[in-house]
Amino acid sequence: MMKRRNFIGILGNTSLALLAGNLSKAFGSNSNEFVFVEAEQFDHFGGWNIDQQSMERMGSPYLLAHGLGIPVEDATTHITFPSEGTYRVWVRTRDWVAPWNAPGAPGKFQLKINDKPVKEIFGTKSADWHWHDGKTVKVGKNAKLALHDLTGFEGRCEAILFCKDLSFIPTNDIQALTKFRRNLNGLPQNPDFGGTFDFIVVGGGLAGTCAAISAARNGAKVALVQDRPVLGGNGSSEVRVWPEGHTNKEPYPHIGDIVSEILPPITKGSGQVLNGVSAEYYDDQLKYQKVIQEPNITLFIENRAVEVMKTGDKISSIVIQHIRTGRQLQIKASFFADCTGDATLGFKAGADYEYKVENLMGSSNLFNVLDATNKEEVLKCECKDKSALALKCEVGNYAQPFPRCPWALDLSDKPFPGRKGVKTFGSEGLQSFANMWYWESGFNKDQVNDIELIRDHNFRAMYGAWDAIKNVDKMYPNHRLGWSAYIAGKRESRRLMGDVVLDAVDFKSQRKFSDAAFPCSWHVDLHSPKTEFKSGFEGNEFVADYTRGKEYQYGNLYWAPYRTLYSRNISNLFMAGRNISVTKTGLGPVRVMRTCGMMGEVVGKAASICVKNAASPRQVYEQYLPELIKLLSQPGKKVV
Repeated sequence: MMKRRNFIGILGNTSLALLAGNLSKAFGSNSNEFVFVEAEQFDHFGGWNIDQQSMERMGSPYLLAHGLGIPVEDATTHITFPSEGTYRVWVRTRDWVAPWNAPGAPGKFQLKINDKPVKEIFGTKSADWHWHDGKTVKVGKNAKLALHDLTGFEGRCEAILFCKDLSFIPTNDIQALTKFRRNLNGLPQNPDFGGTFDFIVVGGGLAGTCAAISAARNGAKVALVQDRPVLGGNGSSEVRVWPEGHTNKEPYPHIGDIVSEILPPITKGSGQVLNGVSAEYYDDQLKYQKVIQEPNITLFIENRAVEVMKTGDKISSIVIQHIRTGRQLQIKASFFADCTGDATLGFKAGADYEYKVENLMGSSNLFNVLDATNKEEVLKCECKDKSALALKCEVGNYAQPFPRCPWALDLSDKPFPGRKGVKTFGSEGLQSFANMWYWESGFNKDQVNDIELIRDHNFRAMYGAWDAIKNVDKMYPNHRLGWSAYIAGKRESRRLMGDVVLDAVDFKSQRKFSDAAFPCSWHVDLHSPKTEFKSGFEGNEFVADYTRGKEYQYGNLYWAPYRTLYSRNISNLFMAGRNISVTKTGLGPVRVMRTCGMMGEVVGKAASICVKNAASPRQVYEQYLPELIKLLSQPGKKVV
């Protein structure tokens, strides 16, 4: 990892001009000393989380104060100024509820300099990311900076700028900001070379992790690129979706071996798994260990694919960027797999795809609650204030008040899951409130480019519902929100087109394929807004329904073809996960995680055939199908 630098300079010999929103004034002052601080490069994050979900749109990750209504511990760092004196300070942030004209600006935070807060309160202006003017401050040569959260309600900070030219105004242009960052970080114009591989897998969810392990165990030299600090995607402790799909079925009972190896059965109580349960059930460390123990895998954790290079109809290399240091590497391979879910790699490569921003399945941010009177729950709590909570409960003070949230969805007189007397899919009370998949939004929003907005709407629904339960209905006085995902669990976005495009009709008619490769067992499960909760929230719905009944069933199992797992126009590109070659209705049965993991196993085996024979993914079907079938019949361990 690149060591964090102290970003100081003088306009005449650095790149501050790139950041000038008022360029005519940029050279008009003799006091051009500045300090620029990336939030993601703070020495200590404290209770703040790093969020990279919107890097494509805003050019950088940011820090998020995700405290569920309890202010989080300060993020801190130390800086050195070029000289003492007066600087104007700017903080790049936003008021995250402003897109809905909601009152209250819940993401308030302070910037502290040597433990003294700047007078301006940040996170209170503008729906867009912008440079919030903190006015002037007097500083010495060295300073400790702290981001001090005031609410626990999703404050966010992307960067801080101190400038001695008090008339300097920084730009919000993303291209200029990106160029400025790279220049100031001392990062080269061109990425460093990161190595040559047989097979590069982008996306470290279950599909990508299984693809990497499968290919590596069959002799390929693999790079696995994952833009989060953990593997598993929706099946990780960050998102906590219950993995579904039947594995290890005839006629290829070994398809699912790796899925079962990295994701052992997750059971709780009677054996039924709930979404959003404790982190231990998702075992991030197991997935990580399985990957790093493979000698043929190089893991690029916390790296995001940002650029694709092509030669003709082939990808030749990609550029990846570390989400915290900004360091870029170019890595090369003969074959690639897009396991990103959003088809990011294929999209950048110009692969044929389908995606229409209307009537989409939404994204969820799962959450759970805990009972403060239950000592075991308190001891296992993942709350940011666990020590304070445990101490409070130890002396018998169990009450868990929750503040009013005028900026959240106003559900004070509306039905919602968990409200007294409201049954949702047969359940009511806390059983229908927490750990539930159907808290979902973004049905008519761009799931790729508007994911911050979609995630934030999920937050407004969760906080608004809990506010109504606690403060309007006066229920559950000793319960509190225990955990919530801040990384969105997506269901639908881009789908890459292959030589076969599966539709729900194919499942229901049990259409047979000679290259049947992975089993599907989930029904044709498509989501849409649930009618009884739409009133007053049209266009901003927050609870989903699902398709069910005979017309959405196809029997117990369907074997989908290998030809859905490679691009029809990018000749060295595989895909696995929810971005494979299916129609919108065909997505319903394939998108659950164990099924996605089995796709990865098949892709890894096919990639090893490509490497061995210098064949394209299409040629595996056309010329090497018997060899693929042979591999499908063999265990998920390395073939000797």
